Amino acid sequence: MPATHGPQATDLETIARTGGRFRRMAARVPTYLADVRENPAWLPMFLLARTMPFRRAHWLTARRVPPASAAASSIFGKLDAARIADELRRSGICSGLMLPAEIREEIARFGHETPCFGNFERKLEFLASDHEQAERRFGRTILSGHHFERVMQCEAALALQRDPLLLDVARHYLGGEAQIICTRTWWSFPTRSASDADLSRASFKYHFDLDDWRMLKFFFYLTDVDETAGPHVYVRGSHRRRRLKHQLTLLVGHPAGEVLDFYGEENAQALTGSAGFGFVEDPFGFHMGTVATQKPRLMMEVGFGVSRPSRRRYHGEPVIR
Repeated sequence: MPATHGPQATDLETIARTGGRFRRMAARVPTYLADVRENPAWLPMFLLARTMPFRRAHWLTARRVPPASAAASSIFGKLDAARIADELRRSGICSGLMLPAEIREEIARFGHETPCFGNFERKLEFLASDHEQAERRFGRTILSGHHFERVMQCEAALALQRDPLLLDVARHYLGGEAQIICTRTWWSFPTRSASDADLSRASFKYHFDLDDWRMLKFFFYLTDVDETAGPHVYVRGSHRRRRLKHQLTLLVGHPAGEVLDFYGEENAQALTGSAGFGFVEDPFGFHMGTVATQKPRLMMEVGFGVSRPSRRRYHGEPVIR
C-alpha cells in the first residue's frame, strides 16, 4: 500500500486523535455518572467551571478571609500567606516552600518502605525499589506508583497537610470557605518501554484540573528533581485567561504546541529543586508532569477546594471531609 502524505494524512491523524479522545471520554462516563449520583452539584461545576464567565462569577461568591488568630506556628516559619496569595493571583504559581529535613526524610522513608500501586491499578502492587522487576513480573510498562489511602499512615504527611500556613494561603486565595480535600503521594518512574498509548493515559500532556470551582494545590518533592527526573511544568498566567476553544470542550488535556502557541512558550516554567522543595499552584492553569528519563521522582500533594468533595475514583486517594 502506498504511503499517505499531505492533507489526507493530516486528516487521518486528526481522526485518530479524535477517536482516541472520544474513547477516553467514553471510558470515564461511568465515573461521571457515579459522581452525579453522589453529588448532583458536581455536574454544573463540571460543565460550567471551565468557562471564564461562570468561573469569574463563582469567584465573586468567595467569603472574606476570617481575621488572623494566634494559630500554631508553621513548619515553614514566618512566611506571609497574603503575599503568597497575591503571587498566585498574578502568575498562578508560587515556589519557595521548603520542608524541614525531619519531615522530608520521614515522608521519603514512607515512600520507599510502603508498597505503591502502579498506573492507578491496585493489582499492580510493589515497592518503588522493585520497579524494574515489577514491570517484568506484570508484563506492563509502569509509569507511576500511588500510595492511595496508605499516605494516611504517615504521621509526617498528616502533620504537613495540617500545617496552618497551607490553610492560611488557601483561605487568602480561595476565600474563607477553603478546606483541605485530598492528600496523596506518588512515584513517577523512568521506563524504556513507554508507548504513545501509555503516555496518553498519563499526565504527560498539558492539562488543567477541574475538580472544583476554585482549587489550590501544594506540591513537594521528596527526592531531588532535575531535568532527568520528570519535573513539573506550569504555564504562568494561564489560570487567568482561557482560549475559547479550551472552554467549549469537555477535554482538559491539549497538545503542547496548541497550548504554548496561545499562552506563550516563555511562560512555561519547569520546576526543579532538591528534596524538600515545594510550590503551590492554581491547577486551573495549564500544567503537566514531564516524563522521568533517568531518575524516579517521589512527590506529595495537598489539595484545597471550596465545595463538598466527591470521591476521586480516577486517583484513588482518600477524600478528606
